[in-house]
Amino acid sequence: PLDPNFSGAGRCVTDDEGRYRFVTVKPGAYPWRNHPNAWRPNHIHFSVFGRSITERLVTQMYFPGDPLFDHDPIFNSVPDLAARQRMVSAFDLEATEPEWALAYRWDIVLRGSHASVFEDES
Repeated sequence: PLDPNFSGAGRCVTDDEGRYRFVTVKPGAYPWRNHPNAWRPNHIHFSVFGRSITERLVTQMYFPGDPLFDHDPIFNSVPDLAARQRMVSAFDLEATEPEWALAYRWDIVLRGSHASVFEDES
């Protein structure tokens, strides 16, 4: 069952060094009827806003080891394998809070050879 306190959206602001922390429930896979027996891998959409609402970048963060990666046309629409791998978070045991929350590390990179994949690029 859905958590009655979860609205499906959240917001956070980075610190002076660009770091952020976002606490939420881990999403599950969901059917989307794009092809027979189609399911989206577990993922979280991120919208990054610049100085105004018109400066917006959208991307998705996936969780490691998802068996649905090979079947997801959206994930696989990114032709560069290294870029697809940058869309996958890394489990972070050090940041995990015992008996409360697992933690994943995922950087959003705006420029350069390791830049995140944004939806208008795929």
